[in-house]
Amino acid sequence: MKNIQIGDYVTAFYKTGKYIGEVTGERPGAYVVKILSVVKHPRQGDLHNPQEVDVPLFHERKALAHREQANMPEKMVKPYEGNIPDYNESLVSAYLTLKKELEENPTPHAQKSLETLQSIQREYELMYNLTF
Repeated sequence: MKNIQIGDYVTAFYKTGKYIGEVTGERPGAYVVKILSVVKHPRQGDLHNPQEVDVPLFHERKALAHREQANMPEKMVKPYEGNIPDYNESLVSAYLTLKKELEENPTPHAQKSLETLQSIQREYELMYNLTF
């Protein structure tokens, strides 16, 4: 944890999502990052059995919330320079990008993921007053 300081803007991967945020703290082997923008929406399903549908629990993964703070492993955090996109706009864009990728993929996993995304979309619309 040498080249990143508290207050720095960073990109960070959390599970299967990618975010832009601000470092607000340090922990052994991790940074605490406040989420400011979504770069890549998290994928749906079981992290330990990617692309599988027949799993005990097919996870529904929402993007981390605006200003939510999360512990990010040190190796998943990189410095960020540039403009920080608006959270709501970035969430819609990342969501629609993932949805389009899944719609173009005829696999059972993609279809199951699209089902979970429909539920997530309704929640985003209510929580953030978004239109997709």
